[in-house]
Amino acid sequence: MQVLTRFFWFCSGANSSILQKVPTESNKYLGIGATVFFTGIFASLAGFYALYTVFQSWAIALIFGVFWGAMVFNLDRFIVSSMRKKEQGWSEWKLALPRLVLALLLAVVISKPLELKLFEREINRKLDEQKITFIKQAKDDLAMGFPEIQALEGEKKGLKEEEKQARAYRDKLQQEYDAERFGEKTASTSGKIGLGSNAKKKEQQLDMAQEDLKAMSVRNESRIQQLDVQIQAFRAKQEVEFEKQVPGIDSFDGFAARMDGLVQLTKESEAMATAELFLVLLFVAIETAPIFVKLISARGPYDELLELHEDQVKLYKNEKWERASGESEARLSYFKATHFYASELSAAATNVANEQKSEMGKKKG
Repeated sequence: MQVLTRFFWFCSGANSSILQKVPTESNKYLGIGATVFFTGIFASLAGFYALYTVFQSWAIALIFGVFWGAMVFNLDRFIVSSMRKKEQGWSEWKLALPRLVLALLLAVVISKPLELKLFEREINRKLDEQKITFIKQAKDDLAMGFPEIQALEGEKKGLKEEEKQARAYRDKLQQEYDAERFGEKTASTSGKIGLGSNAKKKEQQLDMAQEDLKAMSVRNESRIQQLDVQIQAFRAKQEVEFEKQVPGIDSFDGFAARMDGLVQLTKESEAMATAELFLVLLFVAIETAPIFVKLISARGPYDELLELHEDQVKLYKNEKWERASGESEARLSYFKATHFYASELSAAATNVANEQKSEMGKKKG
């Protein structure tokens, strides 16, 4: 238990040696450290899932997840440990604003990958819908890229329509021939029963139409078979081109695609938008909790001892500076004094030498 307490003290950025002197502050920094630690855990999970959706590799995702969680943990620990409780409350809030902004940014960054995992089923359904749309679009584009298929299909349809019209004409003649034989009075029949001249004439017309239909059927059937072969060849090429696009459509499952799917879901569903908002607010609350705890908590004995320790360091620094300054001034004074004395001796010796030279010159003269 003591090891866990010290670990959470470390997570909170507090000085454990000072905390040991003020046990009443232990629980506060224990809670702050636990919040920072679990925020780092959530960040690791978020980073792991985000990278796994990109690389589909457990090893890479695990390494990055641990790295991302450690970085977020370090940032949170720095944010909390760098805050100091002062006498002026408003000054603390002003200093805490940049830290709050950073905490909000971290909360949003951490929450997004976890949102993608939480709404994974709904996002997968949305991605499947988008994939179906992409497949249809790809097929439409390929159809436009192979106009030969449409032309051949049009010719095939024309041949079938031609045969249909010939068969309809043959059936019409058959009806007129039957009506003429049985004496039915119509606009094109005489109304006389029996195989008269009109019936024989219509029989000839029917036989000719039947022969034409038979010949047309054989001819068109052969042509349709040729067209089917050509259409099948073009469709095979079209299928090859489509198969080239299938991997790209199937791989439409990355981080950006899932983010886009989540955005579309929140636009379409108010419940999804509300759930996403509350999830983000939850992580914002978790991420900013240590900062607000530091801000709203009263100045305690830990803060007094920490400030005293920092003031002692400042005093010690000033003492060292004053001592070093005094020693430097003393050395400088000594240097100036000795240098001035040496300069006077040198000047005196020069004067003596000049006087001696002057006297020797006068003697020689």
